[in-house]
Amino acid sequence: MTAPQDQDPVNPQKARRGLARLWYAAGYSAAGLRAGWGETAFRQEALAAVVLIPAAFWLGRGWVETALLAGSVLLLMTVELLNTAIESTVDRIGAERHPLSKRAKDMGSAAVLLALLLAAGIWLAAIGARLLAS
Repeated sequence: MTAPQDQDPVNPQKARRGLARLWYAAGYSAAGLRAGWGETAFRQEALAAVVLIPAAFWLGRGWVETALLAGSVLLLMTVELLNTAIESTVDRIGAERHPLSKRAKDMGSAAVLLALLLAAGIWLAAIGARLLAS
């Protein structure tokens, strides 16, 4: 029996080391962001982030609050990308309706909703605190 390290990796990315691995990983990440840009929801969230992330530095009254404000926006975008990945995978498997496919898509959508509610709650709390402090 051959040792696992002697076998050729299924994914050539796993064989890369150092800067080459980092370079290729950055390329795959950029491709993922470009693919995400093709999704309306991600595009809307990215455009909102252009406004909200700088606003987080103005609104936040310390580094923790600023990190929560900006981080909630980035978390929402991350969850949206993961939801899109789930939907793409389910769609790739087949077009026929299946309860597990529906469940996977519904759970991805629910994750986006929860991330959106979290971001909205953080932003509303920070705005409310800022208004009450005035």
